[in-house]
Amino acid sequence: MEKTKKNYFTAEQEQTARFAKALGHPIRIAILQLLNSQSCCYHGDMAVELPIAKSTLSQHLSELRDAGLIQGDVTPPSTKYCVNKTNWELAKRLLNNVLK
Repeated sequence: MEKTKKNYFTAEQEQTARFAKALGHPIRIAILQLLNSQSCCYHGDMAVELPIAKSTLSQHLSELRDAGLIQGDVTPPSTKYCVNKTNWELAKRLLNNVLK
């Protein structure tokens, strides 16, 4: 069977690329470093720590959340974010396979 573009890449390659895309901005790296240094962090607290507008921060948090690298606990009026440890370990393993 001839490979098409749709099934050319493995699920592992697709997931690795998704994680890499989410990590592809310095502020997202800073967000992950901040969250890794604490057990969890509230959106408002991150806005004080990081040199960007709250709306921009929300966009970057959304990208990290969509990739599965972080998870949020929404308790109005605030959202508490934490690193998704399971996916973080998977991302490290997959990226390590590429960077060997």
